[in-house]
Amino acid sequence: MLHVSPSSLVLLPAFAKIVCEPGWKWQKREKPMANYDLFYVWSGEGEVVLNGRPYKVGKGSCFLFRPGDHTSATHDPQKPLVLTYIHFDVNEQVDVIPEAYRRLHEVVDFEYLLSRYVRLFLIQTYAAEEEARLVLKMLLIHLLREDNEGPVERKASNQLTESIHEVANYIRQNPGIAHRVEDLAKRAQLSPRYFSIKFKEMTGMSVQTYMIRTRIERAQHLLMHAGMNVTEVADALGYRDIFFFSRQFKQYTGKSPSEIR
Repeated sequence: MLHVSPSSLVLLPAFAKIVCEPGWKWQKREKPMANYDLFYVWSGEGEVVLNGRPYKVGKGSCFLFRPGDHTSATHDPQKPLVLTYIHFDVNEQVDVIPEAYRRLHEVVDFEYLLSRYVRLFLIQTYAAEEEARLVLKMLLIHLLREDNEGPVERKASNQLTESIHEVANYIRQNPGIAHRVEDLAKRAQLSPRYFSIKFKEMTGMSVQTYMIRTRIERAQHLLMHAGMNVTEVADALGYRDIFFFSRQFKQYTGKSPSEIR
């Protein structure tokens, strides 16, 4: 479905977001599924049986039923399922189809798209069908991306890497600030200890060393290209003691600031 044109998606009238009644159940029918059905669980607990295979479901459970599938479902009356289902068909040859089932963990964007799809028709928005086809295609792409990007651990790792590099870039952009590890960790939404460990793993140096190196690199640039003297550079980068600045500068560059100047 990756290469299917949105105009080839046939929107069927069976779609909704519902809170299932306590006695609700989806009985298996004699005839199999006649079209595609995107089936998503917002909350609750239950069991879906797809072609004889049972799946325990809860928040984030997502199925893409296909033509020919046999389905049934039940739920815990004390924890009723809240569902969105969207029936559709495709009037061109389909190449890549999302997996029949997955448990989504990053649900914000996906749930927004589901809500948008249903809302378009509830309020009879202008050009609703045209937009709904685009939204449905985005939902299908989201599922294909989930299938192809690997396990959740890899995504979490990617997010962690992005957070650490964003903080490192923030330090580099603001070398004159006396950054506190606690503030930087908060920016990355991590505990200070875990942030410090992962920062060193990814940059090859401690947070403190990274801050000093960044500050000295900026000092070199200012001394060589900005026409500033040693006192002005030390002041600009937050050093209260020019002698301490000079010692630290030489420690990291092998030369005194006056030699660079």
